[in-house]
Amino acid sequence: MNIKSPKIKTHFGFEQIDSDLKSKKVREVFDSVVEGYDLMNDLMSFGIHRIWKRIAVEMSEIRPNSYILDLAGGTGDMVRLMVPKISKEGLVILSDINENMLVSGRDKLIDSGVTNFNSAQIDAQLLPFKKDTFDLISIAFGLRNVTDKKKTLRSILQCLKPGGRLIVLEFSKPTNEIIREFYDLYSFEIIPKLGEIVLSSEESYRYLAESIRMHPNQDELKELFEECGFEECNYENLTNGVVAIHTGDKPKKL
Repeated sequence: MNIKSPKIKTHFGFEQIDSDLKSKKVREVFDSVVEGYDLMNDLMSFGIHRIWKRIAVEMSEIRPNSYILDLAGGTGDMVRLMVPKISKEGLVILSDINENMLVSGRDKLIDSGVTNFNSAQIDAQLLPFKKDTFDLISIAFGLRNVTDKKKTLRSILQCLKPGGRLIVLEFSKPTNEIIREFYDLYSFEIIPKLGEIVLSSEESYRYLAESIRMHPNQDELKELFEECGFEECNYENLTNGVVAIHTGDKPKKL
């Protein structure tokens, strides 16, 4: 008698689902909001997300000849900040698992005059690059949406050059209790209603709030970096921990 192995479960917001369904459900969320995604980011964060991204790029220590992969970068915001820092010897790749987000971000960059980058539809869990390819891999507001964070971090580690850096900008846990209570109220009551008004998509932005709550906090994510093989792992809180920037380096060869 054949006994089927139980399916692996994962979080989709607060919901427990089969892990092989998460990518499809996340894609549906972003397909539903792609047209107004940038506007909602500005409204939700009062434009502060642009400052957070600028700080993350400055912490990346980009050199003119750096090879850079930006994962889950569909908005193009990170690539827009990175491209001016590299020379012809460098490379920046804009990537996203969601085709519609990727095309939207790519087209906006080109329309604004940014052309010296490549783009590719990529699953962060299964990077299709040779070992030791990139000096820097970044992911802004995307790690919480992947199905398997450990698999993603190990895939990233494999593709980084020895001494290369991963930088993750992500929503985190506010350090102040009063701010945390206000932030929860804002996330679960205001943001979904804003999503309904602007994009007729309350459910998608309710998932956003839930996914933030289910994401590892600052210390938990730092420990996950270390568990997956990164060294010199650190994080910096921004806006009282509403977001955090985590960094980790691939060990240098002896």
